[in-house]
Amino acid sequence: MVLYNLSKEKEAFFIVFQNMKNLFPESLSGRSWTIIFASFVVLLTTLGIFFFEGSKNTVAMTLNGKQMVVNTHADTIKELLDELDVSLSSKDYLYPKATAKVKDDLKVVWKQANMVHIVKDSEKKTIWTTADTVAELLKEQKILLKEHDQISANPQAAIKNKMNLKINIAFHLTYVDGGKTQKVWTTSTTVADFLKQQGTKLKELDRVEPPLTANIRENGVVNVIRVEKVTDVVEEPVQFAVVTKKDGNLQKGQEKVIAPGKHGRVSKQYEVMLENGKEVSRKLINEQNILQKQDKIVAVGTKDLASQVSRGETPKGKEFYVTATAYTAYCNGCSGRTATGLNLRANPNMKVIAVDPRIIPLGSKVYVEGYGYAVAADTGGAIKGYIIDLLMPSHADAYRWGRKKVKITVLN
Repeated sequence: MVLYNLSKEKEAFFIVFQNMKNLFPESLSGRSWTIIFASFVVLLTTLGIFFFEGSKNTVAMTLNGKQMVVNTHADTIKELLDELDVSLSSKDYLYPKATAKVKDDLKVVWKQANMVHIVKDSEKKTIWTTADTVAELLKEQKILLKEHDQISANPQAAIKNKMNLKINIAFHLTYVDGGKTQKVWTTSTTVADFLKQQGTKLKELDRVEPPLTANIRENGVVNVIRVEKVTDVVEEPVQFAVVTKKDGNLQKGQEKVIAPGKHGRVSKQYEVMLENGKEVSRKLINEQNILQKQDKIVAVGTKDLASQVSRGETPKGKEFYVTATAYTAYCNGCSGRTATGLNLRANPNMKVIAVDPRIIPLGSKVYVEGYGYAVAADTGGAIKGYIIDLLMPSHADAYRWGRKKVKITVLN
């Protein structure tokens, strides 16, 4: 277009030049006329260029943050961007709009949109943005990050095309490690990821609830149970047994220790399982005797007092009357053993009377009217003077006897 206009101008100047040529003397040579014509052409071209450049509009451009000033004959912003080989997208930021007319001293701002893939927890979306930084993008998308939330890029990082941005929102979790409980924030999705985030190291026997592959949710609980297997060696006493032997030389109900018992000792090795420091199981894995036990040997009398007096004979000895009451081996305050050491509870049918030793010596053999032959082997706080107490096998027998006056014969 411009070159066409310049040709027209040259043509006009050529006509002018021909007219002017007639004004010069014909004596000028052809060479001189050629030089003069060339000079006119140069002058015409220079004036055309000045005129072309002077007719351009000056525009201040800001393209993706870079500033420049251009002179253009473009009619619209779109034509101007095409001249600059700027590919305009509908998602880009452009001011003024693409159809706006180009004017002198116009300011144009263009910012290319970038595609960003955002993954927020399990939600995925792709957006186009003209934000310069990650922080601007979050503000643009109205995503507010809290202190414990995590993002895959620095908030001040520049946005790049096809950028992947991962956002994990933190939530509360109860964490128990070895019995110690604490509240923590986490962005982990599985128990294994959470423990790795916490820097928790598991030993071979440790147990985790729920298992490592399980997913965790807000307000969930992760419990690490510390398990230990230790060996415990203890010494334990071995109780001796009581061995009884019948002895016909002892009266029935009498006992005599022949050999005192002695406890033994055994060493036991246990495998002990501990959970969070507390014992949950114990298994015996080895046992070794350290000291052998020695059983206690007791002679038990079998001699029956009644057999010393022939049936049908009249007992002979010192006779007098006493007040007789009855008691049992289980009466209040009774130990079950007589003052002479007889075991009444082991021999409830024995014939034993409690006496005042000043009247009837202990160990005396007696015959009590209505009771039979017996031995004076016990005493009592209430047995004073001519009072005796008869051993009965049961409370019912004692109640039936009651309290009565009887004749007693001391046989020896």
